[in-house]
Amino acid sequence: MAVPKRKTSKARKRRRFAYWKAEAPRTIRCRSCGGLRQPHVACPYCGTYKDQQVMAPRATEID
Repeated sequence: MAVPKRKTSKARKRRRFAYWKAEAPRTIRCRSCGGLRQPHVACPYCGTYKDQQVMAPRATEID
C-alpha cells in the first residue's frame, strides 16, 4: 500500500477541492419557441430539435 512521504499542506488540499463547484446547467434559447433548453437536447416546450418536430409538445399549464 502506498504511503505518502510528506503531509499534504492545507493550501494544496484546499486547492484540489476548490474545483468541486456545483454549476447551473447550461441553457440556450430555442429557435422556434424562444424557451430555454439545454444544448443538444430537444426543446421540452415545443418538442423540436434542429428545426424538426421530434416529440409531442408539453402542455404549458399544470393540470
